[in-house]
Amino acid sequence: MNNVLTVMFGVTVTPWKLIGYTGVFLFAGRWFVQLAASKAHGKPVMPTLFWYMSAAGSVLLLAYFIFGKNDSVGVMSNLFPLFVALYNLYLDSKNKQRPGTAA
Repeated sequence: MNNVLTVMFGVTVTPWKLIGYTGVFLFAGRWFVQLAASKAHGKPVMPTLFWYMSAAGSVLLLAYFIFGKNDSVGVMSNLFPLFVALYNLYLDSKNKQRPGTAA
């Protein structure tokens, strides 16, 4: 996984870096999802997709920092957001109204 795929603009690209870049894209892109949802609602909102992107981005970044880079700082900086995202997804699923229940 550390084989060099290409070098672009002086950056060496490996499969692990592609995993890390995807994680960063998801983790940063969640804010654009939140911005679009807030703009559509006219008030601050946190859409469920925000938490899915948070969790997926954290998992990919954890994989990169554990297996690709072996960096404990990166692991620690992505471990806590994963738990927060998973907890919020749990709360979201728990509080979704189920068909046939009264509001």
